[in-house]
Amino acid sequence: MHTPETSHPRRWWILGALCLSLLVLVIDNTILNLAIPSLMRELGASPPDIQWIISSYTLAFAGLLLTAGGLADRYGRRRMLISGLVIFALASLLAALAATPAILIAARALMGVGAALVMPATLSILITVFDETERRKAIAAWSTVSLAGILAGPSLGGLLLEHFWWGSVFLVNVPVAVLAITAAVLLMPESTGAGGRIDLPGAVLCTTGMVAVVYAVITGSDRGWDSPATIGIGALGLVLMAAFTVWELRTPTPMLPLRIFGDRTFAGGTLSVMLLAFAAAGLMLALAQYVQLVAGYEVLQAGMALLPFAASSAAFNMAGATLGRRVSNRTMVTVGMLITAGGFTLLSSLAPADGYLLLGAALAVMGMGAGLATPAAVTALMSAIPPKDAGVGSAMNSTISQAGSALGIAVLGSALTAEYHSRLPAGLPAAHESLAGAIATGDIAIISAARTAFTGSMSFVMLVGAALATCAAVVAFTLLRPRPGPVAPSPADQQSAPQAGFVQERG
Repeated sequence: MHTPETSHPRRWWILGALCLSLLVLVIDNTILNLAIPSLMRELGASPPDIQWIISSYTLAFAGLLLTAGGLADRYGRRRMLISGLVIFALASLLAALAATPAILIAARALMGVGAALVMPATLSILITVFDETERRKAIAAWSTVSLAGILAGPSLGGLLLEHFWWGSVFLVNVPVAVLAITAAVLLMPESTGAGGRIDLPGAVLCTTGMVAVVYAVITGSDRGWDSPATIGIGALGLVLMAAFTVWELRTPTPMLPLRIFGDRTFAGGTLSVMLLAFAAAGLMLALAQYVQLVAGYEVLQAGMALLPFAASSAAFNMAGATLGRRVSNRTMVTVGMLITAGGFTLLSSLAPADGYLLLGAALAVMGMGAGLATPAAVTALMSAIPPKDAGVGSAMNSTISQAGSALGIAVLGSALTAEYHSRLPAGLPAAHESLAGAIATGDIAIISAARTAFTGSMSFVMLVGAALATCAAVVAFTLLRPRPGPVAPSPADQQSAPQAGFVQERG
């Protein structure tokens, strides 16, 4: 029988099903941006509608992640994965058929609920079906699929929108989700972790607090970071999260075992992941505009332009899985983050007239760094968590990454805009509105000035990214510690080992 100390006989098939589940979430999250013009034209969506079509998903997803991880540990990880995929598929169908922006906003929020149930279950199931000897390789594959999905989204979206209506970017989720559900039913064992009743007060405090914080971050760039609404909602969220922390320390059955934050390896892993996600969000935000509005690539070309990052990260993800057997997580994360900082530094030297060679080389260097660092950081983070808390640990990894991305978009996006405006010559109102507005004028002088200003502002953001990646390297080197390899249990221990955490396999 499969136990927490052994690998599942169908583990590689299960990994394929988990990666498929992850892929549908990641692609959907990147594919939507291309459909915005079609939504405004065909659905009649206004700019505020577009903001909430995007933000409603993020709000539900980030707000429910920790609660979903706790539910998975108590009531079954496979059960939560399948439930989330069903909700995600039905919500995608509703989104594809939406006749009004309001229905689409509601469908996107429901998709966020489904994604919140799926995401922590993928990594926690992976942890339970692979033993220590193969877990790093499995996490590397999981991480590779995540990175590949981020870059495949724009290309797939461009193909769909070229031949079909805007709803096709949501409809494509349905068959993939159905395939993932079928694989989960047929292949995956059920597993549970933390026992006892659900921590309802903790779940309510955590969800409302996270939603309030994420809402303040999302709306802060529009309302202003010093607006009473932003400050008030953000403060309310922080107060609720503080109350959640106090409650979790006092309740006998906490949803989030806060003691794990005392583990230096866990703290180092979470901080490294957050800093890298923060920097990566600024990278993608700036590059998405650079390749289309400065380099002049079409949508499909823009997606292909980012492939060196995906190819390099995939190669070094798998190479790092092998290297990690001989090199500590601390070394892998530290070296990977420093290489990533080098990639950011290369990108900071881009000029409007530069060809693709420098961009492609810098992306390949960044992929190398991310490929070495990310699986090692996730492995270190998850190794510090007891198997019974794998669901909430996986949710914590996803929450930290989401928080880093949201803050990166808000902070680095604001910095990108401010630097762009400060570098523009006076007397160019169309250019001050946006880079796209400058290009729409057709005036060569205005377009040239705007592209130069934007590239300069992007260089500033890339230098910030290099500094953040360097900080992540310092954090990893300071906090992460190599752990001893697993000790093989004696035959007597194996016979007496408890089977808690797993229920009889079905399907």
